[in-house]
Amino acid sequence: MTHMNRLVLSAYGMNIADQIALVAVPIIAAVVFDASTATIGVLVACQSMAHLVGSLPFGLLVDNLQLRTMVIASAILSLIGFAAAALAIGAGNVLLFGVSIAIAGFGIVLFGLVSLSILPKLTDRPGLSRANAQLSLPRSIASFLVPLGLGVVLSLQTSEMVFWVATECSALALASVRGLPRFQRPRADREPIVSRLVKGGAYVVGSGILRPISLCAVFWNLAFAILLVLMVPLIVKVYRADPAIFARLMAAFGLAAILGTWVVARLPATVSPSIVLLFGPGSSVGASALLLIVRQEAAEPLLHAAFFLMGFGPSMWLVTQNTVRQLATPEAMLGRVNAVIQTAIYGIRPLGAFVGGAIGSYLSPEAGLWIVVGLFGVSFLSAAFSELRTISTWEDVKV
Repeated sequence: MTHMNRLVLSAYGMNIADQIALVAVPIIAAVVFDASTATIGVLVACQSMAHLVGSLPFGLLVDNLQLRTMVIASAILSLIGFAAAALAIGAGNVLLFGVSIAIAGFGIVLFGLVSLSILPKLTDRPGLSRANAQLSLPRSIASFLVPLGLGVVLSLQTSEMVFWVATECSALALASVRGLPRFQRPRADREPIVSRLVKGGAYVVGSGILRPISLCAVFWNLAFAILLVLMVPLIVKVYRADPAIFARLMAAFGLAAILGTWVVARLPATVSPSIVLLFGPGSSVGASALLLIVRQEAAEPLLHAAFFLMGFGPSMWLVTQNTVRQLATPEAMLGRVNAVIQTAIYGIRPLGAFVGGAIGSYLSPEAGLWIVVGLFGVSFLSAAFSELRTISTWEDVKV
């Protein structure tokens, strides 16, 4: 098995385990622990806080320690966390369950950062985009298949079992990455920690390529988080449809992400990266605008089309911008730069959820939809009026 295949196989294990937790945590909190809404919110936060708390320190570690050691550590963290979560369910201990989910989340975050630093060492510059697509495909497939599978099997009786399945997926990832070699690293930076973090952030802000990628991602995720909060009220109150449609819309989103990831890996070299970098956020503007014209009598087909488009274009963008980030960043700073951008992206999601709730409560879901379209538009403009539109080939991306 090649080293690239080992990394991709480990990505399947880690992403399936992560998606199991994403879907199962709120359901298990309510069904197994009879948790209140507030407790469910805390448990979901335990899982997501790793992106906020762990990304920056993990970025420093990725830049300074052996990558093989770090990716093995990420799989071990995930395995311990998911196994402890399964034991907590069996014991009926909600506190242990929350702590375990947080530990597993830190493992997932660390894996995401270190894998992005390993990937450029496993392929050459022309093959980096295809390699990023290979590494992104497991997340897309997991986001589509895992919710469908859990919808069939998850119950009070099977809740412990699904976390043992997540543990086994982490064990698969661990077995895969143990076969990776040790990687040569640039000499570690001996500056103080705060100085190194500031330097990583300053590099992103000062880069004509990384800055618009960050802005595009921040506004896109803000818009998407608001939309997710507003969609069920929109479906019920505006489109007069069954709220269960929302689950099918997310499945359409996941299926589109699989297709987009598959397509971007097979684009001919004559297709400029700039086209994908503009198409991703631009397609989201069109998709969200489509939601404005949905009418009750034809709601479901148009809603599916909108969410499919919203999953297809941005999944292509995600793969392409990962490649751009890797090419535009010095190797010694790649962990910190990826951590800074991930912190910005995932940090905006809870803010978007709060904003969406406020808009739905004090204005209306329809008004919120106009705000979503506007934010997607700002995301597109952040890319369109930047150096991203000048990237005709990968050779145009310079450190």
